Amino acid sequence: MTDHNEKLTAKSIPHSVWSADWLRNAEKQAADSLGLTLYELMQRAGEAAFTLARETYPATSHWLVLCGHGNNGGDGYVVARLAKSAGVAVTLLAQESDKPLPEEAEQAREAWLNAGGVIHSPDIALPENSDLIIDGLLGTGLTTAPRENIAQLIEKANRHPAPSFALDIPSGLLAETGATPGAVIEASHTLTFIALKPGLLTGKARDVVGELNYHALGLEAWLEGQAAPISRFDREDLPRWLKPRKPTSHKGSNGRLVIIGGDHGTAGAIRMTGEAALRAGAGLVRVLTRQENIAPLITARPELMVHELTLASVEESLEWADVIVIGPGLGQQEWGKKALQKVENSRKPMLWDADALNLLAINPDKRQNRIITPHPGEAARLLNCAVSQIESDRLLAADRLVKRYGGCVVLKGAGTIVASQDRECGLIDVGNAGMGSGGMGDVLSGIIGALLAQKLNPYDAACAGCVAHGAAADELAASVGTRGMLASDLFSTLYRFVNPDLKTINHD
Repeated sequence: MTDHNEKLTAKSIPHSVWSADWLRNAEKQAADSLGLTLYELMQRAGEAAFTLARETYPATSHWLVLCGHGNNGGDGYVVARLAKSAGVAVTLLAQESDKPLPEEAEQAREAWLNAGGVIHSPDIALPENSDLIIDGLLGTGLTTAPRENIAQLIEKANRHPAPSFALDIPSGLLAETGATPGAVIEASHTLTFIALKPGLLTGKARDVVGELNYHALGLEAWLEGQAAPISRFDREDLPRWLKPRKPTSHKGSNGRLVIIGGDHGTAGAIRMTGEAALRAGAGLVRVLTRQENIAPLITARPELMVHELTLASVEESLEWADVIVIGPGLGQQEWGKKALQKVENSRKPMLWDADALNLLAINPDKRQNRIITPHPGEAARLLNCAVSQIESDRLLAADRLVKRYGGCVVLKGAGTIVASQDRECGLIDVGNAGMGSGGMGDVLSGIIGALLAQKLNPYDAACAGCVAHGAAADELAASVGTRGMLASDLFSTLYRFVNPDLKTINHD
């Protein structure tokens, strides 16, 4: 085995993410740096994919290989040839075209034919006895829905009982955005080559990528010399932000946070934000809310300092606090509007969420001392567009939000994006479907607010908060599952992730 085919594990997933457009243009430069032809690079990709597929599905004996009319199809031809030479029965279906294949893909096709391989029309019935599908139909250059003939083949593959193994990216998933404008392969495993692409980590990616694996094809050293535009963050990154506390630290040095919200009927939202801030390490947390909420909040969480929200209490608290969080349960009536008007004048670090964002959409402004944390619906209101436009290109939406509103933006969802006015961009690679329940955003606001109060800069606080939040949910899901997970359940696991020096964070 050549050294560029080192064993692939989940830990080999890099933390740098690259534009697919940039990578396609840079691929030849990368190959040239090692004295490789593009065909030799394609052979490396095919060998890496064959090796991983064989290791992952060792009992399979009949592979169905789907090849498109591009370099992704070329990778498929290489996999098919290697599988055939290893004694695996191979049925290969290829999309034909009036246009010639790229040179290296044509070489791979000829090598398959010279090895005695047969190319079948994609119109034939898929063999029922195939026990693994290799998806080499469409690669990272796709920008629209697959054409009808390819879409039909994708749908047939998805109906087939065999698992699908995608080469570089599941066919139909857009590499730049994670959008799926048409039919898409529902892969059980995906092996991406050379570099991570953003579309593998956000948008609809989690529905179709399956288990994500990565191989640099020997180009690691070349990539390290490039500056990646996007960073992927997961639980392994927490120690970079969250250092052990000094033995002499005290509640004052751990930050004073004021949280404003909780109109009639929404005491739960502000309670969860307050407790999340405490669990994430804020030294002192003051809550300003409706008079009727004071007793229930103190009873539920006596460590919170709870006061009635009045103009006087807002003014005094803004003077007292190091950091401000406003929005959870705030409502959009005069009570909430007046509080927000007071907060608008502060120059202190702040986070706006929920109804604060809905009010911001009505009266937009731009400021540099603010984190906003919209979900796609709130983002659509902030940008005066449809939710579908947000979800069709989440990276672009986050960039537009930063340009319009300043500061730092957390665009929530599967594959949360954090973007800042300093052109920093992070993809948050934690979290699960159990987080699709009410109150999760309120908890996130409290966590990020607490980290701001502990002197992290806004971008780092947002990234670290999102990672700790999602990792706590992942820990919970691993033990009890995703259905029925409550936002307040995260308090039982969150402390492990805001204390990443604890050895328990790294257990399997």
